[in-house]
Amino acid sequence: MKPLLLSSLCLSWLCVTAQAADTAFFDSKVLPILQQRCFECHSHASKIKGGLALDSRSGWEEGGDNGPAIKPGQVEASLLIKAIRYVDAEFEMPPKGKLAASEIAILEEWVKSGAHDPRTAGAGKQKKGIDLAEGQKFWAFQPVRNPSPPKIKNTSWPLDPLDHFILAKQEPKSIQPTADAGRYIWLRRVSLDLTGLPPSEADVRDFESDTTPQAFEKVVDRLLNSKAYGERWARHWLDLTGYADMMGTSNSVYAEHAWRYRDYLINAFNTDKPFDEFIREQIAGDLMPTKSTEDRAAKITATGFLMVGDIEIVNPDKAKMETDHIDSQMIKIGQTFMGLTLGCVRCHDHKFDPIGLEDYYGIAGMLRSSPSSHKIPDMGVWSRLNSTVLPETPAQLAARKKFEAENEKRIADWKAGQKKLTEEKATVTKQLAALGKSAETAPQIASTDNAQREIAPPDSAKPAKDKDALTKRRDELDAQLKKIAADIQHAEFFKDKTPRAFAMSDGAQPADMPIYVRGNPYAPSTVVPRGVVRVASWDKLPAIPAGQSGRLQLADWLADERNPLTARVTVNRIWQKLFGTGIVPSVDYFGARGDVPTHPELLDHLATRFMQGGWSQKAFLRSLVLSRTYRLSSANAAAAMKLDPENKLYWRMNRQRLDAEALRDSLLAISGELTRDSGGPALVMEKAENCGALALKGVNPPTYTHKVPRPAQEFERTLYLPVFRNNFAGPDRLRGVFDFINPAMTAGERPQTIVPTQTLFLLNNDLLRKRAFALAKSLLAAEKNELARLETLWLRTLNRPITSTERDEALALLEAVTPPGKPAGPVQWTELCHSLLASNEFVFRL
Repeated sequence: MKPLLLSSLCLSWLCVTAQAADTAFFDSKVLPILQQRCFECHSHASKIKGGLALDSRSGWEEGGDNGPAIKPGQVEASLLIKAIRYVDAEFEMPPKGKLAASEIAILEEWVKSGAHDPRTAGAGKQKKGIDLAEGQKFWAFQPVRNPSPPKIKNTSWPLDPLDHFILAKQEPKSIQPTADAGRYIWLRRVSLDLTGLPPSEADVRDFESDTTPQAFEKVVDRLLNSKAYGERWARHWLDLTGYADMMGTSNSVYAEHAWRYRDYLINAFNTDKPFDEFIREQIAGDLMPTKSTEDRAAKITATGFLMVGDIEIVNPDKAKMETDHIDSQMIKIGQTFMGLTLGCVRCHDHKFDPIGLEDYYGIAGMLRSSPSSHKIPDMGVWSRLNSTVLPETPAQLAARKKFEAENEKRIADWKAGQKKLTEEKATVTKQLAALGKSAETAPQIASTDNAQREIAPPDSAKPAKDKDALTKRRDELDAQLKKIAADIQHAEFFKDKTPRAFAMSDGAQPADMPIYVRGNPYAPSTVVPRGVVRVASWDKLPAIPAGQSGRLQLADWLADERNPLTARVTVNRIWQKLFGTGIVPSVDYFGARGDVPTHPELLDHLATRFMQGGWSQKAFLRSLVLSRTYRLSSANAAAAMKLDPENKLYWRMNRQRLDAEALRDSLLAISGELTRDSGGPALVMEKAENCGALALKGVNPPTYTHKVPRPAQEFERTLYLPVFRNNFAGPDRLRGVFDFINPAMTAGERPQTIVPTQTLFLLNNDLLRKRAFALAKSLLAAEKNELARLETLWLRTLNRPITSTERDEALALLEAVTPPGKPAGPVQWTELCHSLLASNEFVFRL
């Protein structure tokens, strides 16, 4: 027994000695390297990038997003060694510079010998997870309530239940709301808000003479039933989609079907499509039952919501392109319907809101199961958005076939003309060659001072004249042939007029999606089931049928009355458009870092009213604009201004500068030039001059340049003008000057800047000068009496009667710019009209 005991003691002593040596090696050699070169990004004291902590043993054992950092005894299999060796350009650590060779050798030796690490203090990587129960305590994720209107002292003031909520916040602070705005101001305000157009002279006179109690209601009903209403509110919605008539920002590839989604929106708003159905159609219209051919086409087109954004289609990395496209759809869904920033969750759990990777990839799996783009065959690295053939009624089919037949006849006629021109060019070329040959073979006459000419020189004037004529004709034929070739190529390329829309459709093999580590499609991790945002859910999502993407279930979840976000976000957006600021000022973000509601009970009251009213936007808008709060003057009151300088309690109406569309459209309406019947493609692709690279094979796909606009586009509503991504002002510079939404982005609220550039534009741009001239001409033709003409001018431009002071000043201006003894003519009246169109009262909605 003694020899055995002695051996055990020796082994124990050797182990202790070896462990002490390993600890000494770690403390003296390894730890200093980790502290100096790694802890900056991978320790609890600073930050933990990639989920990897190296300030404890458990940190590298658990590892980060890519798994354990070290496999003891396995140098080649350890991610930490791979990173410090700089063998992978995308996986080099530390990023600021490679370790010295001696330092790398120390770490390799450490790992090879078993990666002894005596540290026990400290946790591994930070524990992640979403506390749903705690998250649901946040106001935005709590169920929508239906609070009763609060009691108020001044019971005669409200015109609508919402007014009770407004006044109940003002009375305890002794804030008195301003008086009602004048009738003319209200009429102009509601006309611009509901239609984006000012009231006409006839509208002003009708309202002026209507003294019945229903006068305000009649105006609102007329506006809501006009086509202009849908055009105005469709443009608001397009701001949330990133809509443009082109693809990504880095090319000039056209999005030839985008306009169908724009026209779908106009029709949806004008027909007052219930908003819950509107939501369902845009997420999953292709999967919904339909009532008719037109309804089927509309529902397919509606899914363009997920397609018309800023999509990059030239990325050679198709996996990354797919992931980026899905991310843009996720951002759009989260912002538009839920007021959440889902894009943050592509790489990690949301830093502030209770939204986890499982939520993001649960919805992303539905979108990935509905592919949105495909690589173009024989076109390099380019891809194309998926489009769907739309069903046609018999009448639509007959009209299309007739158009295509006419196009085929044009092509045949052009080809016949091309043949004749080619034959004529061959003849002319032959004649020119003959002339050149005869000139070469003409006898050469020597002439010297001592030599006598024996042959008279030929008359060269006629051949030279013939040559000039033939050369001119050949050049004319070249130009004609070039144009006719372009026309034929253009007509053949676009000869198929089958209606298509950029639309979603389920893929062949819908499936759940893995979490992409740090959003990298080449680093798949755990597969998560398709689902929705759990913190905003009231129950489990219904099972997704086999072979389906889940978009229909997502659409139903978004449009469900139990969803705590959708109705709140929607009514808040509508409120912001009318009152200048949202009840939740951060209209696109209802999360923890967003603004809290100034009137939470009112927000829930409006959300409940909206849902109980059948999700009718027209009915909801009607109630808002007929309220006392909407009727208030925008004038300041010193006492209220002192107590609530930001007008958070809505004691007055907020003044708003007209946006780009309302400004341009108002100018055209006032001058009498506005085209009321528009729609269809914004791009002028029927002009061959605008289309380039029309080929089915090549390095780059066909492109579009807006060289030749349609003449009618000068007078169409701004909504119908083409929108370009690389020059978002497009063919009308006014949009760029007056805060048009950048189509590479999405936003529920535009900035309202007031800068000198805008004033200079109003004073100098041809848009205003042309409209002022047209207005002056119509006034001179319609009114012979100068005073009556001034009255009409004020009613048309400022939508109110002229005051006596303004009349005197206008007459003085006309007299000052008119030659003595002559009546004021178009030039003088143009100056007066222009001054009104550039005035603050016209540019602002009071």
